[in-house]
Amino acid sequence: MPVFSPPTWMVLAYLQIAYNPNLLALTLVGAAAASAGRLLLARFANTIRAKFLSNKAQRNLDELRERLETKKEVLAGGILLFALSPLPSNQLFLAYGLTGLPLSRAILPFFGGRFFSYFFWIFTADRAAEYLPENIVSKMLGPYFILSQLLTLFTVWLFTRIDWKTLINHRKFRLLKEELKI
Repeated sequence: MPVFSPPTWMVLAYLQIAYNPNLLALTLVGAAAASAGRLLLARFANTIRAKFLSNKAQRNLDELRERLETKKEVLAGGILLFALSPLPSNQLFLAYGLTGLPLSRAILPFFGGRFFSYFFWIFTADRAAEYLPENIVSKMLGPYFILSQLLTLFTVWLFTRIDWKTLINHRKFRLLKEELKI
């Protein structure tokens, strides 16, 4: 589910704290599952592109794809760095899928980054658990969480509306005027 679910590292940290499985095995399974989920999400976004984006919006995203194809190493490095962070990646893969870029270039760096970040966060949460209050989870899933999820959905929509050709070629930010086809 791309929104309104807790970050994967939190679920994995909970499993580590509650059941104490092998840390490396849990991390490996978590990173593999997260990578598989992001792969499916990006493929789904590509389907959304074909069904709901106008030809103008698709050509606009093609401009971005062509530019990113010339920066393969930078793109892979950016995905790796993003995956090392605790930031949610669902919207990143929705946007990536909308571009139509090959998914193989994104999944391997994502898996590597998530493996190391999950290991760090699970280990840290496990050690910190004895010092945290019991009701911390309910506080984390309150109104700020919902607002942040709505904001990230808006950023994916905005991603499809940016005039990428103008931004790339003239360094000017503007939005496309054409709406989604329904």
